[in-house]
Amino acid sequence: MPSDGALGRPTGLPPPDATPALRGGVLERWRAWRDARLTSPDFRRWASRFALTRPVARHRAARLFDLLSGFVYSQVLAACVELELFDALRQGPVGLDELAARSRLTPEAMRRLLDAAVSIDLLERRGGARYGLGALGAPLVDDEAIAAMVRHHAVLYADLRDPVALLRAGSGDQAHDPRGTAGDWGAGMSRYWPYATGQQPGTLSDEQVAEYSALMSASQPLVGQEVVACAPFDRFHHLLDVGGGEGRFLEQVAQAAPHLQLSLFDLPAVARRAQERLALAGLASRAQAHGGDFLADPLPTGADLISLVRVLFDHPDERCERLLRRVFQALPSGGAVLVAEPMAGVAGTERMGDAYYSFYLLAMGRGRARTADAHRRLLTAAGFRHARSLPTPMPMQASVLLAFKP
Repeated sequence: MPSDGALGRPTGLPPPDATPALRGGVLERWRAWRDARLTSPDFRRWASRFALTRPVARHRAARLFDLLSGFVYSQVLAACVELELFDALRQGPVGLDELAARSRLTPEAMRRLLDAAVSIDLLERRGGARYGLGALGAPLVDDEAIAAMVRHHAVLYADLRDPVALLRAGSGDQAHDPRGTAGDWGAGMSRYWPYATGQQPGTLSDEQVAEYSALMSASQPLVGQEVVACAPFDRFHHLLDVGGGEGRFLEQVAQAAPHLQLSLFDLPAVARRAQERLALAGLASRAQAHGGDFLADPLPTGADLISLVRVLFDHPDERCERLLRRVFQALPSGGAVLVAEPMAGVAGTERMGDAYYSFYLLAMGRGRARTADAHRRLLTAAGFRHARSLPTPMPMQASVLLAFKP
């Protein structure tokens, strides 16, 4: 092949630094060709009939139908939870008529629900015209966390009834009530999470915090078990859980690390509920709840480990930076901060971060799911060093970062 210049590069080939651009051009041309094929009705008909492409065509059609039907599937799950079907089947398969009578439904209505639940692997058909737990339904038996989240989603779905209106109401990374610009879009989630509105968090009453505190307490074990599985609690002496709700996470930590002294900081009304719960759990001599606004009040000192469990993603960057600076100030040299929450950009969980939590937080009125790198930047800006990820068994439920104060 003829060469060009002293380096002997073959003529007609792009210089080495043009290779990425060339690759990008080839990829874009392939995507344009693919888009033209997939948007062609004639091509889709051919692909659905040709033996080699038929499985792909059917798989993609099924995926598209699942996107369309997702809300219906979620409502089948909601009905099963509301009627406590999973608990009813925990001892073994049950017949249609017994389940219908138990749920106060007609046999025809119960059969419709049961068949729908079977189709999405919540239940299974068993011998003798009975129904039993399916692969996805069995883990829901006596699972307070999932049941609470399923019931809570009725509020989210109401706010998402017009997603375009919700998008036009404002960004989920802004600290304002979306009702101010688009009617009542977001009203349900804003009511459920009262600190997401413009009201001063420290002034919220016991009644105003009760509903969301109960939900957080019920669902906290899902995230808490991920933290307990990976956090090096043996390196520390005193844990302060900031935004700790009613203390459910501290209860989990207390069992896993009996040497740790425990503290909690949350809004005054929430802290009062936490102190009562911790006392009932037998932790009154070991755990102390403090009330205040973590964006306005100093954090208690004395802890060498501070945890933020499902806290940062509720807030825009500016508030996260302010909170992390307060955490930094409250820690001694060598102390650490532990951040645990569902994060964006985690392999295999992209839909959770970029779709589910993105719209959930938009409806709530503030916050966003961040990648681990985005969290590291926030931690570094606050003064922390050596931020590292701690592997968790179920990263879909929570990813964990640990960073140290020099």
